[in-house]
Order: sequence, then C-alpha cells, then structure tokens
Amino acid sequence: MISSHQSVKDSDSSLPKRPCWLYQLGLVDYQKAWDWQRQLVCDRIHNPQLPDTLLLLEHPPVYTLGQGASLDFLKFNPDQSDFALHRIERGGEVTYHCPGQLIGYPILNLKHHQTDLHWYLRQLEEVIIRTLGIYGLKAERIPGLTGVWLDQCKVAAIGIKVSRWITMHGFSLNINPDLSGFDQIIPCGIHNRAVGSLEQFIPNLDSAEVTATLLHQFSRVFDLDLRREGPEPFTCHPSSLD
Repeated sequence: MISSHQSVKDSDSSLPKRPCWLYQLGLVDYQKAWDWQRQLVCDRIHNPQLPDTLLLLEHPPVYTLGQGASLDFLKFNPDQSDFALHRIERGGEVTYHCPGQLIGYPILNLKHHQTDLHWYLRQLEEVIIRTLGIYGLKAERIPGLTGVWLDQCKVAAIGIKVSRWITMHGFSLNINPDLSGFDQIIPCGIHNRAVGSLEQFIPNLDSAEVTATLLHQFSRVFDLDLRREGPEPFTCHPSSLD
C-alpha cells in the first residue's frame, strides 16, 4: 500500500502497454455520462478482457453527492432548488461540476493493474501532480485527505466507485471554472480549506494544452496506450450494476 505522502512510480515500461480507449467528449449532461459509465462497467464485468476506457469531458453546472454523503453540507434546500443534484455511487461528500473543470472518468479493470484501492487513488493524484508540475506548480497531497492541493487550495477532487475491480467516476481538475458554485456547498465536507483553480496561479492557461499534458501523464502513470478507436459513445442502453 502506498501512503498519501509517498511518490508513485511509473509502471514497468518493459511490459507491453495495455490499450485504453479514449473519448474527449466536450460538454456532456451529467446523467448521460453517468449512464454510459454504468454501461461500460457492466460490459467489463461480463467481459473482463475489454480494453480500459477514459472519458474526458465537462459538465453543465451540477452538484453530486456520494452514496453516504450528508445533506448537512448543502447550503440550499434540495427539495426547493433549481440546482441539478444527483446522489451517485462514489464515495465522498458533495462536490460541484461546471464548465472550465476537466473531468476524467477512467473505466479501468484493476485486475490488469493492481487490486488495491489506495494504490489507485494515489495514482489518480499522481497524474494531477505530474501534470501541474509540468507548469512549474508544486502540487501536494494532504495526509488523510483525497485530492490535490496548491497553496492549501483544493484544485482537484477525486471520488470513485469500484465494482468487481472495475472503476468508475474519477477526478475533476479546476482549470478555469466559475468557482462561485462552490459557495452553495461545503465542498467534500471540508470546512477549513478553500477550493481553487489553476487560473489563479497561471492566468490564461490553455485548457487544451493542459488536457494534452494530463493525457500524457495518465498514459505514463497507468502504463496505458491511449487509442481513439473505441465504439461510438452513447449508443447503448445503461444496465444496472451488480
């Protein structure tokens, strides 16, 4: 098990890279992306040899609650609100998604990587940390918390669900979002730490460039061969997870 303060090594580069279908989808409704994730997971439960998949996208403004999240961290009444709100399968408390935030949903079969959830969480953090390091930003982990921080501001949140070692949900990286939506919640249930964005540290940072950098680091950290050759997205009906 890798502790929260240890660095994470690249996978063994002498082995053939496992293929991973890549979809860069732009702005996608939350329910639509959620349904597709569930279908991708079900497909891989029934056929574990299917390639891994990475969905990269943005969402219109939406709040999500982890499966055991407390409503106490909402600053609005969910029964009398115009805010889109979903309770989903991932762990963790409430968070907010909106344009300007890069969201990654890796659908990975950890039996082909490591069957260790702590390892997987640290790997996701490492992808973000390495990406920010390319821009001279010294990101860090905070022991006992999941995510990535810059100057004590949380710039990346992570929340996952794993079914039979197939992952879903994932990470969000604040590049240049309107952070005002976070004012309506206590993000991740953490009272004493602010949410930040990369734009606060490097104004006018190019989102497409950050995305390309993150993809390179994701490929290295998980030792995956990213390919844009998977089936057309959103063509199948979601199935229920076991």
